[in-house]
Amino acid sequence: MQEKIIILDFGSQTTQLIGRRVRELDTYCEIVPYNKFPKGDESVKGVILSGSPFSVYDESAFKVDLSEIRGKYPILGICYGAQFMAYTNGGKVEPAGTREYGRAHLTSFCKDNVLFKGVRENTQVWMSHGDTITAIPANFKKIASTDKVDIAAYQIEGENVWGVQFHPEVFHSEDGTQILKNFVVGVCGCKQDWSPASFIESTVAELKAQLGDDKVVLGLSGGVDSSVAAVLLNRAIGKNLTCIFVDHGMLRKNEFRDVMEDYKCLGLNVIGVDASEKFFADLAGVTDPEEKRKIIGRDFVEVFNAEAKKQTGAKWLAQGTIYPDRIESLNITGKVIKSHHNVGGLPKEMNLQLCEPLKWLFKDEVRRVGRSMGMPEHLITRHPFPGPGLAVRILGDITPEKVRILQDADDIYIRGLREYKVKLSGEEARRVLAAGVPADMQNGEIEVSLYDQIWQAGTVLLSTVRSVGVMGDERTYEHPVALRAVTSTDAMTADWAHLPYDFMAKVSNEIINKVKGVNRVCYDISSKPPSTIEWE
Repeated sequence: MQEKIIILDFGSQTTQLIGRRVRELDTYCEIVPYNKFPKGDESVKGVILSGSPFSVYDESAFKVDLSEIRGKYPILGICYGAQFMAYTNGGKVEPAGTREYGRAHLTSFCKDNVLFKGVRENTQVWMSHGDTITAIPANFKKIASTDKVDIAAYQIEGENVWGVQFHPEVFHSEDGTQILKNFVVGVCGCKQDWSPASFIESTVAELKAQLGDDKVVLGLSGGVDSSVAAVLLNRAIGKNLTCIFVDHGMLRKNEFRDVMEDYKCLGLNVIGVDASEKFFADLAGVTDPEEKRKIIGRDFVEVFNAEAKKQTGAKWLAQGTIYPDRIESLNITGKVIKSHHNVGGLPKEMNLQLCEPLKWLFKDEVRRVGRSMGMPEHLITRHPFPGPGLAVRILGDITPEKVRILQDADDIYIRGLREYKVKLSGEEARRVLAAGVPADMQNGEIEVSLYDQIWQAGTVLLSTVRSVGVMGDERTYEHPVALRAVTSTDAMTADWAHLPYDFMAKVSNEIINKVKGVNRVCYDISSKPPSTIEWE
């Protein structure tokens, strides 16, 4: 039985980051609603309580009885989780005089406490709270402070229970991974034996048991998630899998052709469907980004359903849904961030059951699984691309001409990122490669493209804006495009990529000279938060 850490989700937008950090420690974890602890599961080794958008004293705040957990499992409360345990045991949690969001430093901490083993003095941590613990119960011991927060961390005396008011899961907490390791490995005793190989073995076995001899249809997008899901399913059920790739007309330039060619080497049975005319017709005049997503999602299901019905005897629909898709679509608070067409449920008329073999994986884990299955590196390293495609990278309504403009500009940009290479040592490459390290990578100096150093890149057409320019002997009145490139490890937080000036100059010049309809190129230098990776 695979040992695991349970993360009780109180609605924080960084809950999945906790899960990702635990997984990075080669330890399996599951995120469950705050009130759905898996009773009787002997594989549980410890419990982490997440943050929350609520204050613990709010009537609507999520509350749970921890009496059946406390004393049986080690517990680590993060932010709201820490405040909740202090508050419900007689401590005080009050609005902070000054809200603390962002970087802080542990001015003092108990160096002999197991939670802080290996943590550096004055280490940076990330705060994100409007409340603070002002008093702890008598049997609670303060073990860390910042210059603004007196009780930054505590332990219940005589118990394996800790609370921290900062977020160790966030990248900006410099020793956050070490703190989580101290809890997961040092306290909970996890063996760190969860790996891509073990995931493949267990998932293939589960798929064989779940699907039997049933036929399955899978919606391919060309991205790494659906591709890995397809290869995983192919291992489990072989010829009983049929893949369908729908072209909605808003893919990257020549992507439909290139993707279909890629899948030949994977031995997959793939059916390609060109439905671009339908999508363009239904999107005509629509400017609202969420409405665009809904129309594309609806049309995708209709087209896919029509093709799936041709596959006689199919009983399952498989998708490359990963955990961030689900958390971004609807979290426990019920607040929709953005919709994803692959997580909206199935129309009743399809009469298919849903199979999502990657639904608990993060993007980097999906890539590790793909590498373990021997998939080509160019498929593994493909940047994330939104399901609605270029439709949500065009501000305003969608037309074939606007898509053509954006495809041409985007092609120049992405091709430039792939062609611009720098020589790095093996160690430097390991540090900057956004999609992880290729399985056959050796030490020594190697060439690494800008594309492989970036988490995601794309081009945005500001079709609702026209800017004046001078081209030749006359003025122009055409559209600007914005280039976006970010570095990230999880997509929940991201920083803009510091691209070389000579690269930017070359790309800008080529776009303006070659793409009719564009006379200005801008570069987006905003980070997430506050700005998302996509513009729409």
